[in-house]
Amino acid sequence: MKYELENDYIELYKLLKILDLVDSGGQAKMLIAEGYVNRNGEVEERKRAKIVSGDVIEIADVKIEVV
Repeated sequence: MKYELENDYIELYKLLKILDLVDSGGQAKMLIAEGYVNRNGEVEERKRAKIVSGDVIEIADVKIEVV
């Protein structure tokens, strides 16, 4: 799956919510805090991490390429 940035970056929890991978921002924050989200191959636990073009986010079996 690809996500095209509209600005310079998007916060990680907002990205998960926009792509309908979670039902709410709270659920997104919980998944991130519990270590279920990888960014560029490493666990990302910062809910407001700035995701930029070129980042690859993985959650469960979903891979998101940010362009």
